[in-house]
Amino acid sequence: MEVYDILPPLDGSMRPTAPIVLALGFFDGVHRGHQEVLRQAKAQATARGLHLAVMTFDVHPAVIYRHVPAASVHYLSPRKRKEALMANCGVDLLYFVHFTPEFAALDPQTFVDQYLVGLNAAVVVAGFDYTYGKRAVANMARLPEYAAGRFDVITVPEALADGEKISSTRIRQALDDGNVDLANRLLGYHYQTSGPVVHGEARGRTLGFPTANIDTPAVERLPGIGIYVVRVNVGGRWVPGMASVGRNVTFGAGRPVTLEINLFDFHDDIYGQATQVEWLHYLRGEVKFEGAAGLIKQLETDRAASLAYLKEHRD
Repeated sequence: MEVYDILPPLDGSMRPTAPIVLALGFFDGVHRGHQEVLRQAKAQATARGLHLAVMTFDVHPAVIYRHVPAASVHYLSPRKRKEALMANCGVDLLYFVHFTPEFAALDPQTFVDQYLVGLNAAVVVAGFDYTYGKRAVANMARLPEYAAGRFDVITVPEALADGEKISSTRIRQALDDGNVDLANRLLGYHYQTSGPVVHGEARGRTLGFPTANIDTPAVERLPGIGIYVVRVNVGGRWVPGMASVGRNVTFGAGRPVTLEINLFDFHDDIYGQATQVEWLHYLRGEVKFEGAAGLIKQLETDRAASLAYLKEHRD
């Protein structure tokens, strides 16, 4: 897969020499709804013998449209993860348009002329709710009018789960609530975060449950406070374990939120190493214990529950 950054305006040198099928969207999480957009786009590309391209953005549009601070946005799929997910979906060309105020100010016709026609699109595919400006005039229903016969338009209908729309917003809320089970079902895969292993307070070792402390990048969305079943990829090896997202309230108030993972049957020194954390299942919320004995007893219960879940979901 080839990846390009477009710094508006579009440079003509980025125009593919052959026509393409172009899928549009921000695609945060590349969830099941997004996957259907990409599936239909890929089918068109295969049928026509064309490359499948995706045009997305470097930051969430809310950063520009609603003046949300960029540092406050926590993504389901930061750029590196989005690239990997796109490659898995068979994308050939991936364009990241830098969402500048000037780009955001384009009227619909100019956007179509400069970017969709400019990228040599033979077919444009997007979800039913995709917009490229003000919703009243820059929606999928109006896109054939702006296309003026220069490319075909395919609108992918709403994808539902449990009678509700599959959306990035719904997945973010599920993660914030600690409901990784629902988030995973909507994503169509297990949610992942990343980060290096850093030094913590080493308290887990004294309790008999040594933990790897993961420094999750601010750009990534960490699930809500609670205890989870996870797998951790370190050094190319997936290791099962149980994770705590919390403030260690048993040992004092006002502590920062940390991610600590007890890896099962794993004793290697991995300080400083990069990891990927795969979130499998929510076990319980954070509990304040009167002392270490109560915490140890609960951790033993959590470990047993985690191993039982892993055994039941071995595949």
